[in-house]
Amino acid sequence: MSKEIWFLTGSQNLYGPETLEQVAEQSKVVAQQLEAGITADVKLVWKPTLKTNEEIRAALSDASTSADCIAVITWMHTFSPAKMWINGLEILTKPLLHLHTQAGQSLPWATIDMDFMNLNQAAHGDREYAHILTRMSVARKIVVGHPSQSDVQSQVDSFAYAAIGLHTSRNLKLARFGDNMRYVAVTDGDKVSAQIALGMSIEQLGVNTLVDRVERVSETEAEALTKTYEELYDVSPELRAGGDRHDSLVYGAKLEIALRSILEEGDYHAFTSNFEDLGTLRQLPGLAVQRLMADGYGFGGEGDWKTSAMVAIIKSMAKGGRGVSFMEDYTYHFGPGTPKVLGAHMLEVCPTITDQKPKIEIHPLGIGGKEDPVRMVFTASPAAGRVVSLVDIGERFRIITNEVEVVEPTEDLPKLPVARAVWEPKPSLAVSAESWMLAGGSHHTVLTTSVSLETLDDFARMVNVEHVVIDSDTTPRSFRKELQYSAAYHRLAARL
Repeated sequence: MSKEIWFLTGSQNLYGPETLEQVAEQSKVVAQQLEAGITADVKLVWKPTLKTNEEIRAALSDASTSADCIAVITWMHTFSPAKMWINGLEILTKPLLHLHTQAGQSLPWATIDMDFMNLNQAAHGDREYAHILTRMSVARKIVVGHPSQSDVQSQVDSFAYAAIGLHTSRNLKLARFGDNMRYVAVTDGDKVSAQIALGMSIEQLGVNTLVDRVERVSETEAEALTKTYEELYDVSPELRAGGDRHDSLVYGAKLEIALRSILEEGDYHAFTSNFEDLGTLRQLPGLAVQRLMADGYGFGGEGDWKTSAMVAIIKSMAKGGRGVSFMEDYTYHFGPGTPKVLGAHMLEVCPTITDQKPKIEIHPLGIGGKEDPVRMVFTASPAAGRVVSLVDIGERFRIITNEVEVVEPTEDLPKLPVARAVWEPKPSLAVSAESWMLAGGSHHTVLTTSVSLETLDDFARMVNVEHVVIDSDTTPRSFRKELQYSAAYHRLAARL
């Protein structure tokens, strides 16, 4: 399926055919200028000028039902009486960006006449249109400026990535191998509400589904995949062909082949596992999960389907799925020096957050009661980023984002046998941790160094989910008040 964003221009028949021809030609140029700045994997599709109630309703109905259209951009080139848009907006189900622009960046001061004024009325028409959007409480993004400007193109690009994330969310199928880890609260949640709010389908698969599929993988298939591992990664000598523990790598390959086949056959794009529920599997999947995440699949440990879903959604909003991983706040460095978080997980951290060539190693896990699992070991590359959590707080969902700076570890970590990331949270470890806990954030997160805060904010607006941000300007007092105001708003805005 191709992904399209439709570019819709508003006008009316009052201006006559000559003016409307100019409107059409100029709106094509505006669409072309915008498309030049879009890096997201979408096509911007120009549509004929909308001049009547019937044309508007038909266009927005088509956008809502089109499998290819994931969002619309609207611009009132001239004056389009906003009551014409009501019937169409009532049925629009795709996210909307209101572009407030005009065909020319600069005014031709010396030659402006009434013909020019009648043609270039976006300052007039867009405000009329915006009034009805506000009155109808239509969620939208507003971008102001000329389409050739880099900041305008960047804002539209962020919207495009968010629309891709919304499309992913609405079509996401997630496979849970086992339930969530017993007694853990934050990884659980209301799956029906998640489907209503976010569109995702959370489905249960018994671990024996995976056990049976692993047993069906041939030695030949698995050995062939281990050769790929040796080509792509720095594989420990004991795991290489002929090494004392090569059989463990072969089993890790069987896990990947089995998982991949189940996900592909079921059209799943995210999954979870649980080290307390492995059946007769010999290893907890580690390397297999890391490889699948690198290919764009979502994952959450201990049955954490919400984080798994967010990994898949945020990966879809990243170019090539890069710079996005399942993560966990594991332990702290309070000092000396700048306090830091050491993030990791038992095994499952995505290699797209590093520029290093990952090592494949085998070490004891210490929990789960299974054989030593194989895994990639690396350190995340320094970069500005953010950690994101989706939590179910009972009456609604909340997305929490903390701006961070991924840094090099203060010292080497020669005995830590897992992939990891070290970051300095904004504005400080103390304030960020207090704020995170006030918001009810999970210990599991999505770490991204590639998806912008603006895109995440756009996505939250599209799904009408509360989004709270912890950044350099956050103070505990202001953040506590923000949560209080937000709670009041969402309770008042809730459906009866």
